[in-house]
Amino acid sequence: MHNNSGLEDIALWDDGIGEAETIAGERRGDNRYDLRLDLRWKLMRRRKVVDQGTGRTMDLSSGGVLFETDRPLPVGLQVELHIVWPVLLHNVAPLQLFAFGRIVRSEENRAAVKLAQHEFRTAGIPADHRQVLAHSARNASVFLLSGAGMGKVQ
Repeated sequence: MHNNSGLEDIALWDDGIGEAETIAGERRGDNRYDLRLDLRWKLMRRRKVVDQGTGRTMDLSSGGVLFETDRPLPVGLQVELHIVWPVLLHNVAPLQLFAFGRIVRSEENRAAVKLAQHEFRTAGIPADHRQVLAHSARNASVFLLSGAGMGKVQ
């Protein structure tokens, strides 16, 4: 005989409420980082630039960017972002985060973009630093091709 005091039903009911609260709350799957970085944006329609301007990120993740701009931007349009990255490649070359996506929300001077793609690109290397970067790249290639530092994994 099964003695059911109803406690199991209450526990199951409570679990369901907790899940509903989580779902109704924060639903973004990616960690968001509170970074204030300068950017340039270009609104695109049928692969043509229809407007452009500057702004500053408020937060970003691998899936999206929230940024400030001087005017409202239309929801639904594709946007190209060129974000100034705060780290130099090999302590020499400035980097930009290039991101492309669609504006999913716009309020006053803020726009939220859901990213379709993103990649880092170099942003012009001073002439006196080009040799240093080329030398670093050659040394890294020689190191990797020689198998140096590649011990047996146990």
